[in-house]
Amino acid sequence: MGFLEETGFVDETSLTFFIFIFVMEIHEEYISEQRIESIKCGKEGLLAIKDTMILLSGKWKIQIIGCLMIYGTMRFLDLRRRVDGIAAKMLSKELKELELNELIQRKVMQTKPITVEYELTPHGESLVNVIRELRSWGTLHRQYVFRK
Repeated sequence: MGFLEETGFVDETSLTFFIFIFVMEIHEEYISEQRIESIKCGKEGLLAIKDTMILLSGKWKIQIIGCLMIYGTMRFLDLRRRVDGIAAKMLSKELKELELNELIQRKVMQTKPITVEYELTPHGESLVNVIRELRSWGTLHRQYVFRK
């Protein structure tokens, strides 16, 4: 059972809410004053946050991006094995959306049978720090919640 299931974040709405809380909640204990000032961003910044939340929303996209960050180029079936619980149809849908937003690249190899591989684009790799921060915050949050 993964972190999201253990903490109750098992659907798209709760994961989106989790991401929203992560982005919007400011813990002075962990964030410097300079960083707090950079988060105070006005309407334009809030639109950027909204766009990011829409782009990364859902139960699977961050997990797919995380797998590609950790393991590099992967075939469809390898991704399906690594992203625990995802159906083939859902994985296909999420990969198409990530490709449409230029976060991943799909490569079709002219082999028999045809092989399809997926990898992060340079634009997709720009999410590395975001994913690391989510992981760090999630670790701190787990410690906080399970301490109670």
